Amino acid sequence: MKKMKQKFLASAIALSALASTAVIPAANAAEVSASVGASNMYYWRGFDLLGGAALIGDVNVSSNGFFAGLWASSGDEVLGSEYDIYAGYSGEAGDFSYGVSFVSYNYANPSAGIEPVSPGDYVEVVPFLGYGPFKVTYYDAINADHDSFSEDYSYVTAELNFDKFGIKYGQHMLKDGGSGSMDGVAHIDLTYKFNDKLSFTLGQIVDDNDFANDETNFVVTLSLPIE
Repeated sequence: MKKMKQKFLASAIALSALASTAVIPAANAAEVSASVGASNMYYWRGFDLLGGAALIGDVNVSSNGFFAGLWASSGDEVLGSEYDIYAGYSGEAGDFSYGVSFVSYNYANPSAGIEPVSPGDYVEVVPFLGYGPFKVTYYDAINADHDSFSEDYSYVTAELNFDKFGIKYGQHMLKDGGSGSMDGVAHIDLTYKFNDKLSFTLGQIVDDNDFANDETNFVVTLSLPIE
């Protein structure tokens, strides 16, 4: 397991370096995008983690299928403000789409008694495969050097996305024989995109595994590009 973890982390570093070398020498070919936004809640994989409005921002650099960026949010009630560092590659072959990314989740100011989560402390590898409007994405924890996280955790989504509407099924899992209250918790999200900036999502827990109430969340998200 340790060798596999080191291999994945080495791959993440190499992929990040590849993304950087792909965009720096030919800056005129790179695409840089950024946005700021807000949501009435921090909606994470079926749950409202903040209990109030969340502010969101991101910056992304991409070239020839490679991408890297930074995503930030006002975070959740326990771990505080969040910033995620990611790098990856995506492409298409006819109606097929595919890609993989590595994401480091970081929290600088958690609640009292919890150590900050620094870059590399918790990392997921995120491959996806799609065909037309259908896409399956797998989130696999490959490093968890922090008491708040576990390498046994994984999460999978299956979704259909059209011009205005989307439906997503997501399920939390514990691998390698792990056990815990999150194992098997599932949710369904229905999303309507009013336009490129405003979207509405209705999220419903459909299998709580006695972990949480079968709660319904109504999420309003506004995202504005920085030009």
